[in-house]
Amino acid sequence: MSSISEEPSDQCSSPPKKKQKTQANGNTGTKCTTNSVTPVENVDMSANGTDEIDEGLYSRQLYVLGHDAMRRMGTSTVLISGMRGLGIEIAKNVVLGGVKSVTIHDEGNVAMADLTSQFFLREADIGKNRAEVTQPRLAELNSYVPITTHTGPLTEEFVSKYQVVVLTNSCLETQVKIGDYCHSKGIKLIVADTKGLFGQIFCDFGASFVVMDTTGEQPTSNMIASITKDVEGVVTCLDEARHGYESGDYVSFSEIQGMTELNGCEPRKIRVLGPYTFSIGDTSDLSDYVRGGIVTQVKMPNSISFKSLKDSLAEPEFVMTDFAKFDRPGQLHIAFQAIHEFVKVTGGLPRPHNKEDADKLLAIAKEINSKASGSCKQESIDDKLLTQLSYGARGDLCPMQAVFGGITAQEVMKACSGKFNPIQQWLYFDALECLPEDGSESPESDYQPTDSRYDSQVAVFGQAFQKKLVAMKYFVVGAGAIGCELLKNFAMMGLGCSPEGLVAVTDMDSIEKSNLNRQFLFRPHDVQKMKSDTAANAVKVMNPNINIKPHQDRVGPETENIYNDDFFEALDGVANALDNVDARMYMDRRCVYYCKPLLESGTLGTKGNVQVVLPHVTESYSSSQDPPEKSIPICTLKNFPNAIEHTLQWARDEFEGLFRNPAENANQYLTDPKYIERTLRLPGMQPIENFQGVKKSLVDEKPSNFDDCIAFARHHFEAQYSNQIKQLLFNFPPDQVTSSGAPFWSGPKRCPHPLTFDSSNKEHVDYVVAVANLKAEMYGLKGSRDRDAVVATLAKVHVPEFKPRSGVKIETTEAEAAAASQGSADEEQLSDIKAHLPSAESFKKFRMIPLDFEKDDDSNFHMDFIVAASNMRAENYKIEKADRHKSKLIAGKIIPAIATTTAVVTGLVCLELLKIVMGNKKMETFKNGFINLALPFFGFSEPISAPKAKYYDKEFTLWDRFEIQGFTNGKEMTLKEFMDYFQNDQKLEITMLSQGVSMIYSFFMPPTKVKERLAMRVSEAVQKVSRKKIKPHVKALVLELCCNDTDGEDVEVPYVKYNLNG
Repeated sequence: MSSISEEPSDQCSSPPKKKQKTQANGNTGTKCTTNSVTPVENVDMSANGTDEIDEGLYSRQLYVLGHDAMRRMGTSTVLISGMRGLGIEIAKNVVLGGVKSVTIHDEGNVAMADLTSQFFLREADIGKNRAEVTQPRLAELNSYVPITTHTGPLTEEFVSKYQVVVLTNSCLETQVKIGDYCHSKGIKLIVADTKGLFGQIFCDFGASFVVMDTTGEQPTSNMIASITKDVEGVVTCLDEARHGYESGDYVSFSEIQGMTELNGCEPRKIRVLGPYTFSIGDTSDLSDYVRGGIVTQVKMPNSISFKSLKDSLAEPEFVMTDFAKFDRPGQLHIAFQAIHEFVKVTGGLPRPHNKEDADKLLAIAKEINSKASGSCKQESIDDKLLTQLSYGARGDLCPMQAVFGGITAQEVMKACSGKFNPIQQWLYFDALECLPEDGSESPESDYQPTDSRYDSQVAVFGQAFQKKLVAMKYFVVGAGAIGCELLKNFAMMGLGCSPEGLVAVTDMDSIEKSNLNRQFLFRPHDVQKMKSDTAANAVKVMNPNINIKPHQDRVGPETENIYNDDFFEALDGVANALDNVDARMYMDRRCVYYCKPLLESGTLGTKGNVQVVLPHVTESYSSSQDPPEKSIPICTLKNFPNAIEHTLQWARDEFEGLFRNPAENANQYLTDPKYIERTLRLPGMQPIENFQGVKKSLVDEKPSNFDDCIAFARHHFEAQYSNQIKQLLFNFPPDQVTSSGAPFWSGPKRCPHPLTFDSSNKEHVDYVVAVANLKAEMYGLKGSRDRDAVVATLAKVHVPEFKPRSGVKIETTEAEAAAASQGSADEEQLSDIKAHLPSAESFKKFRMIPLDFEKDDDSNFHMDFIVAASNMRAENYKIEKADRHKSKLIAGKIIPAIATTTAVVTGLVCLELLKIVMGNKKMETFKNGFINLALPFFGFSEPISAPKAKYYDKEFTLWDRFEIQGFTNGKEMTLKEFMDYFQNDQKLEITMLSQGVSMIYSFFMPPTKVKERLAMRVSEAVQKVSRKKIKPHVKALVLELCCNDTDGEDVEVPYVKYNLNG
């Protein structure tokens, strides 16, 4: 057994340190130990010991990786060497991701400097082995992943047990030795390292690594308009949307009439000819194309050949992380080799901001470059870059570990699963923009260690900066996945970690099981506790000095008495960790109003984005918006679905129309004396529809027992899946043609067929059981899961025969559907329905229970209904059905999520925060970022500057406002004095003045009203028009102006902040 590792630190050539002997399970610390965890062979990712994955825990990640990739991960054993900041970040993400087992390796003991970024270490652990103290805390993250420790040398025999080996905090000799061994044995190797504001990753997944899916995007399907019969057959898709394919993609076909040889054929490689056309090769010997068909993209395996570390050092391939630094990877490739050589020669890393050591490192780098050849050799070495690397090489920064830990963990998952495109083969990244823009430096003494937990950060930024950081006051909005990671990073960095500092965090949600897979501050025993409280307690354990205040309030106009002027004015900045656009835009408006920096971020599967909003410099979050989601046409939903997305949306609408809206309307009728009056004012057919709904809920379809609920479900099945389809086919028979002679049922219109209820069909009974139980819940009746009893009751239900009727109008276009919805109610019909409504008094205290759709509770029948309702409608139209997992994603509008992306995004957010705290102001210093770890792709750009407007010669942006002191000597100005100020001092004639939705003044008001308003105090006018008192916490009013200049032309001007300081 030959040893292939020395002490796993950068000091490989120095004598081995004495190690504290620790006892664990009867073994010494130099052995591989498992501390109170289940043996590897008995653990899987399932909830019940089967091959099924625990979807309750992994649901959001499953939507990123898929079941097959997760199962492959569940058979993979991973070794992670080095348990400092980077190693624990990788291990945390891998354990949350769910592999078969993880072994963490470290031969070193905890030092005070490790606490800068290793969030599972405490001051009490100093002197103990890093791996052994980390293991029990890491094991809490995921009970399905056993964690073992190894504190001895890495040997070939030991390494051979693992599918994936990750090296951090290791010297180059160790990396090459292990790299050669892993490459020869087909073991995947990843090397990751950070030095201050610099980092590197290397991947070697073997000579022939197969990627099953390079992008992770859903295969695209399109409906076919035509296929030519030719040597180079051309497929034309319907022009509803671009096909979205690229040359080199593979496709398969189904449902083609005529050229049936293509149905189910081997995937064909395509060449894109245009947005709606592509060629598929020779079709000349196939039958003539008639019509129809669906073309679907097929993901084909792709084999990649990796070079060993030794070979790749000499001939590197780089993944670009910042296209503005095109020559940086080559420079850093030499620089990191120089760091290893420096450690080998001197026995340690360069001292912080030490000129002598920087010169020595530069000389080593130039020597290495002089001996290099090929793509490794640089024209010249960047002296300034090497000096900056040397100055901060002892830095161990939590944001950098978050970025590199997230990327590396995703590469581990790729190595285990074959899902997504791996790094080929080197990735370098730096964040030098975090240093002072003017290049200023403090004396060398400012960067020296003082036995503080922040020493490894002080080595890069200095003591003065750290004092500034701990006094910061920040507001974190949201304590979900991004919020948890931000709070962890803030605690490690020391942000708000002093009596003067503050981290306020708010989240009104409680913890659910599905959160545990990526919101790593929470544990199973925390389920149902409040997120903000739990997260605050967790980070206080990581850094007891953090001054954190948890809240449980939604941010919005209703909480402006809590998050008021005093609260915002005291802040240094805001970090959003939100999951909806409305809340983001609200916080954006607040930050613009109070002129506070905003750090905005979000994730979607392996994609993530970061935006930095700087007062008076950049545009705000609301300045640009994503295009609206494409909606499904009404007539498509009602009568002509052609995709599972259509049937799932139809099922969601059914849920609201059956189990929520009727109950809400009925309750309003029973409790609101003005319900009828208000309903009659509704447009179109809404009054009739609402009254009919109330009558059905309280009279016609009101059940008295569960059997009535079963009967309702059976009749509803017949109405939706049989009768409606029969009527549709009566109006438009299968052989119907349009006025132009084309088949009516062609293109996006799929000809349906009615379903016949069958009590032996599981899906049919699923539907009845779900509908009956949901109906019973609405009326406070006891339901039943006894399927046999339900089937027995169904046998007694009489279902009348349906005969299609002539004269029934069915809309076939959006225009017809819109016109039908705008139709006016028939007065006679309206009067008749009103006359038959029961009196509200007769129901006494009876109230219905509206059901709010909840996708994550598998016991509430909500998803049972959605899956059955959607799949039976899909069967009506011969659309491929969706399983429960896919149905939940689409119907529940679930955002796929994975811990790796969250880690990278929050790391990038914190790098931007460091720049803000540093006092940097230049636009080019800051980076908005977009990442896709699947590809992998990294794109950074300067923020967009705030758009400028102008009146007269005065430029202004969204950050500017007129600030008016409303009171002088305790007396408030009148509206006339307010307007005179603008007329005389700003040369602006106010033509309209508003506050919120209230028009305070306009030039077209009657003269008597104008005279009355002008005499009022401004606040008095606001209260009179809005009919609301100004709340005590409000210190200023926001007033909007429309103005004319001296030429009488309309001019755009800033808003007014009218201070109520009297």
